[in-house]
Amino acid sequence: MRQIPVDTTGATLMVAQPPQLKMRDKKTGQVAVDTESGNSLMTVDVLFVMNGNAEVVSVTVAEPDISGDLATGTPVALTGLVARPWENEFNGQKRHGLSFRAVAVTSLAKVG
Repeated sequence: MRQIPVDTTGATLMVAQPPQLKMRDKKTGQVAVDTESGNSLMTVDVLFVMNGNAEVVSVTVAEPDISGDLATGTPVALTGLVARPWENEFNGQKRHGLSFRAVAVTSLAKVG
């Protein structure tokens, strides 16, 4: 699958929604897992602010690779962020977009 590296240099990144389990199948409650490690996958909604523009993106990351308290508003670093184009068909409708995956999401909040 094609992956496009995302440069976050100069961007302000903060948690918009705390981490939640990523569901593979919402009907059955099946949790998505990383195919290489077998770890559960999480999604973190991150506010991405750069050049006067702000957008919330959902970033997928393996559960063990989330560090620190990621409450809403917490500044974060996204290590190894990539965008992946996707396309599927659902009920006869073609859809496409970008999904985001990071190697790690780390809180930058000062402790103490």
